[in-house]
Amino acid sequence: MDFVTLQETAQLYPLLIFMILAAIVAVETKDLLSSIIAVGAAGLGLSVAFLILKAPDLAITQLVVEILCLILLIRATIKRDIPSLNRGTDYARLISALIFVLVFLYFGYFALKGLPPFGKPYLNVSQTYLNEGLKRTGAANLVAAVILDFRGYDTFGEATVLFTAVIGVIVVLRKIGRIKK
Repeated sequence: MDFVTLQETAQLYPLLIFMILAAIVAVETKDLLSSIIAVGAAGLGLSVAFLILKAPDLAITQLVVEILCLILLIRATIKRDIPSLNRGTDYARLISALIFVLVFLYFGYFALKGLPPFGKPYLNVSQTYLNEGLKRTGAANLVAAVILDFRGYDTFGEATVLFTAVIGVIVVLRKIGRIKK
């Protein structure tokens, strides 16, 4: 394994199993709201996987898009599925929610534990940017050089994902029809 260490692989396998189980629950459950929450759990698991694989920019983008989609799907579902919300509390839902929270906190603990101490750089790429940024890009502002030159495609991809999520929110939340004057 060149890019993924053995420790990262050991952290990824339980997370992948969790995401697969969440996807199976999403497909097999009869309640639409529970299915949407299970899809959200799988997406949040993917965000944690990106953190383990040292891709925090992808993790943040995944988290933003996942939360926006989850909010939109829950909003669309609650209008259709109100009787299931008024049935009262049953213990299976309570136990499954508690298990989900505990599993999420367990993985969150290991994700946060794996972060380097504050002030200690995790990667040494920044030194290359500082040393060679001016002569390779010609830009006096090194922050702009990193965002637009060294990581231009990545920045463009993230902007596209966020723009698409915003457009999706606007389309779903708009009022149907227009007021004629």
